[in-house]
Amino acid sequence: MNKKNVMVLFGGNSSEHEVSCMSAQTVIRNIDEERYQITLVGITKEGAWRFVDSIEEIKKDTWRETGKKALLSPDAQTKELLVFTGEGTVISKKIDVIFPVLHGPNGEDGTVQGLFELARIPYVGCGVLASSVSMDKFYTKIIVEHIGGIRQANYVGVHKEELKEMDRVISDVEDTLSYPVFVKPCCAGSSNGVSKASDREGLKKALLLAAGHDSKILVEETITGREVECAVLGNEQAKASGVGEILAAGAEGFYTYDSKYNNAESRTVTDPELPEGVAEKIREAAVRIFTAVSGNGLSRVDFFVENGTDEVVFNEINTMPGFTSISMYPMLWAARGIDTKELVSQLIELCLNRFE
Repeated sequence: MNKKNVMVLFGGNSSEHEVSCMSAQTVIRNIDEERYQITLVGITKEGAWRFVDSIEEIKKDTWRETGKKALLSPDAQTKELLVFTGEGTVISKKIDVIFPVLHGPNGEDGTVQGLFELARIPYVGCGVLASSVSMDKFYTKIIVEHIGGIRQANYVGVHKEELKEMDRVISDVEDTLSYPVFVKPCCAGSSNGVSKASDREGLKKALLLAAGHDSKILVEETITGREVECAVLGNEQAKASGVGEILAAGAEGFYTYDSKYNNAESRTVTDPELPEGVAEKIREAAVRIFTAVSGNGLSRVDFFVENGTDEVVFNEINTMPGFTSISMYPMLWAARGIDTKELVSQLIELCLNRFE
């Protein structure tokens, strides 16, 4: 029986490049080599594609220099990766499945998924629509508003161009929300560009910081409560994992990029004690949101459990959650008896079933 060739795509032209490289190593180590062949392709921060010989090059962080130039053909008749040897020849590798372990813009936002669609190569994870609207926090909120029955933080959307009239923007925010507020780029991940503002001056700095990451900005009311996450797996009949809780370290008081990846005191708990019925509400809402955005394969859906009321408040959906050693998505399924190797196999099979 011929093994299907799985191309793992990692890196990417985004601020989450390093996280992607860490996630990819977990995925690569857990692909069942008795069932699949593995082809590795990295995308540099500048957007160059590189064919990578082995996971060792990713671990050593040398793949950008040692990797050969590569291109994925958009020709639906060929389904091939072209590798330039540097000796004037091009090697063609047939690709059966793509596992895009890419986080953030230019990888998780529907752009690269469009290339896969043109090439008609099955790929793990959400399609163009789900990827694009879920990456954009503003449009995700619009969709969730129309589902009904799911609370989310009140918000104000701001376009970068509007910051030329900073005083007006700040007044609009103050007319709608009370301090403190959270300010986020609409299409960034891993908390890049996110900050908390407690007054006018802080809001101005936060808006300018977010504008450095995206042309659209989301300003949200602060929800004081426990940060929880739920993993979703499947296509039409998606299922939810249990609920995990984030215990963020750091003076900022929220889960920043640094507290996620650089602060050993941050912890994740896969079986937190929650008020009666709350976990089931989270699991139900996670699947409803995943379905509403036309999700496929996997997503991690984030919520708050508000202090004092125990109300569940939707935060955001992540269509290609991390697979690092500290990432919640694989932890939540491991707690349900699905180890990472089986999880990776299920994701590949879900992909193949969807495209059949």
